[in-house]
Amino acid sequence: MSKNDLILPKDFPQLKNDTFLRAARGEETQHVPVWCMRQAGRYLPEFRESRAGKDFFETCRSPEACCELTLQPLRRFPFDAAIIFSDILVVPQAMGMDVQMVPGKGPTFPEPLKEPEDLQRLRVKVDVDKELGYVFRAITLTRHKIEGKVPLIGFTGAPWTLMSYMIEGGGSNTHSKAKRWLYRHPEASHILLRMLTDVIVEYLLGQVAAGAQALQVFESHAGILGPAEFKDFSLPYLRDIARRVKDKLKEAGQDVPMIVFAKDAHYGLEDLSQSHYEVVGLDWTIDPRSARERTGGKVSLQGNMDPCALYAPKERISDIVKKMLEGFGTRGYIANLGHGLYPDMEPENVGAFVEAVHQHSKLMIKQM
Repeated sequence: MSKNDLILPKDFPQLKNDTFLRAARGEETQHVPVWCMRQAGRYLPEFRESRAGKDFFETCRSPEACCELTLQPLRRFPFDAAIIFSDILVVPQAMGMDVQMVPGKGPTFPEPLKEPEDLQRLRVKVDVDKELGYVFRAITLTRHKIEGKVPLIGFTGAPWTLMSYMIEGGGSNTHSKAKRWLYRHPEASHILLRMLTDVIVEYLLGQVAAGAQALQVFESHAGILGPAEFKDFSLPYLRDIARRVKDKLKEAGQDVPMIVFAKDAHYGLEDLSQSHYEVVGLDWTIDPRSARERTGGKVSLQGNMDPCALYAPKERISDIVKKMLEGFGTRGYIANLGHGLYPDMEPENVGAFVEAVHQHSKLMIKQM
């Protein structure tokens, strides 16, 4: 295959393991599929080596680097899915904002949005192919290089989460600057959320066209909102994204499962299960059995082991996984952590987690 073939989103190798996609659609599987948020991350020595001395967003803009980082965890562990290496903040960048990854501090916006008139600084019409084409090229290259081993997930940040970064100028404990907008400037907040939604819809469709086989929407800052604010400033946009992406894909005769992960939004579980997403991702604060009851079998569930359980000895990890599987059941379920992997975690323990999911679930399905 020539180098040129690797950049064309067609003639991809045939998928050999579709367990993750089947579970997302609630179909029968031989084992429970498993992957981890941030599975391409700093806990892997080879990841640290590849990233050494390189600017974070420069890495994001290199399809070859993103492809390599996406594939690294698959060489070590029998994950059932891969997620493209990228970052949610490429969307604000595409809209004209400067974002830098500052060592020891994290993502930083030198000029955050302070007042509604700052919205004029944002690009009104974003050419997604031009601004985010590097993500699409990374997805296409990875689809070829993954050789059909497992499905490839594309992703985006959700509007409220991106809005809070754009106003806070980085991470925050209280998100009070962003929430101030919701209470003081509700109209401007909705304008910004609509702008973000429009870009996100095009971005997700571009990822599918490039070869993504599933999509995850990260509403990482959902938990900072109360139930009323969530219903006003997060949920309508999450639903709009899923509906618009699905409608567009349907026109092309495509069907790609979508996952919504609204961290700490346990109060919104019923609403999220009726939002056009096939899968609802859960953090570790939700009891698996209660999540099943509250979502009423309408969706598949993904999650939700406490990432810190990976600090436990391997035998204990195996027990925790078994209990989690018993809580969720094996149908319409994708095992994952309730948040991303942390940099100081032992790769061996990640391996033990994956193995435990596969072993226990195979046994449980056999005994059914």
